[in-house]
Amino acid sequence: MESTIFKRKAYNKLLQWKAMSNGRTALLIEGARRIGKSTLVELFAKQEYESYILIDFANAKPEVNELVENSISDLDYFFMRLQYIYKVQLYERKSVIIFDEVQKQPLARQAIKYLVKDGRYDYIETGSLISIRQNVQSIVIPSEEERIQMFPMDYEEFRWALGDTATIPLLKQLYDMRQALGDATHRQAMRDFRLYMLVGGMPQAVNEYLATNNLQAVDKVKRNILQLYADDLHKIDSSDKLRALFWAIPEELHKNASRYQITTVIENTSTEKRKELIEAIRESMIANVAYHCNDPHVGLHLAADKSKYKMYLADTGLFVTLAFWDKAFTDNTIYQKLLSDKLDANLGYVYENVVAQMIRSAGNELYYYTFLDGTRNQYEIDFLLSRGNKICPVEVKSSGYKSHASLDAFCKKYSSRISNRYLVYTKDLRKDGDTLLVPVYMTGLL
Repeated sequence: MESTIFKRKAYNKLLQWKAMSNGRTALLIEGARRIGKSTLVELFAKQEYESYILIDFANAKPEVNELVENSISDLDYFFMRLQYIYKVQLYERKSVIIFDEVQKQPLARQAIKYLVKDGRYDYIETGSLISIRQNVQSIVIPSEEERIQMFPMDYEEFRWALGDTATIPLLKQLYDMRQALGDATHRQAMRDFRLYMLVGGMPQAVNEYLATNNLQAVDKVKRNILQLYADDLHKIDSSDKLRALFWAIPEELHKNASRYQITTVIENTSTEKRKELIEAIRESMIANVAYHCNDPHVGLHLAADKSKYKMYLADTGLFVTLAFWDKAFTDNTIYQKLLSDKLDANLGYVYENVVAQMIRSAGNELYYYTFLDGTRNQYEIDFLLSRGNKICPVEVKSSGYKSHASLDAFCKKYSSRISNRYLVYTKDLRKDGDTLLVPVYMTGLL
């Protein structure tokens, strides 16, 4: 089955870098494996340069690694040999060299400094699990390196893949006008969005859905990706604590606790080691980590508590598969219930995961807040967004809502710091006093 090349928003970021940098910096694209980094970069190279060489360090020939390790000091020889090995002619200021999976060859990344200074060609690097300290501790990270992060396909990219370019601009228009869709249109919008939750944004899974229209076939693709992630985590941490933490994300969210309870997943681990493991998962970008913000104000990261966090899968399609990993596809009730819009309350954590994914892929870091009121009631704000010099609290409900007590209590406590307050849920857009009730498919517009 031939893979479709999907339109991705990151392409515009590459265009901006090429125009602004003009060879003065290399570009590093960070992201989890299988989200489409290599495909995007190769498409960009084909369309925006006269020629390119793509060096995939996950499968590079021994002579290529030997060249990088021993001949970077003589760039004339280095470029001559590269052109000979790959049978591609390079043109000064009109060609790009791609270092794919660059974390497999740290010396290539270190060489960026000299390559950029030389100025003959452009350089793009891609990497997964790239910031893990084991891969870079012995090299100098080049300052001539710009970075962008890439995520699984967001909801708009998913609609593009299905041939729909109209829905998201229309939703944005209605959101800006604070205009409800109306019952019939909203029901259709929710049906469309639930499909995204089930298929997810991994290009291989989307491609499989387009080719087969079969969710069981899609589930098989997602299982293969999850197994690949598990194998990667084992390579980094042979004790398999990292893998255990990743595997337990759905179970921990299902508990509806105010944090990921790491001691129930791995025992006998020091506080420092735990922080290191969570940071490794965050940096791998296969999961999204939301840290507790101890003092919610615009500098959310300044008040982040690294010992209290929640974790979400970076892709909700993968989350659905992992949540029912031990069951056969036919027993996976999330597929049945989501498709028929009968997801019961105890599966509401699927919605929380997709909201986290959408907030993160829109370029926001994830923070949440818990607090007790005077009567010792526990309140939780699921997500905090920093906007200008104010913050916007976000509460997530998986079904209809009867109240938004947490939002009310939070906004009363921090009234001077709040701009907009949102409740994300599964009903149509409307206002309730000062609270904007936002259908989940509009989360990316917040």
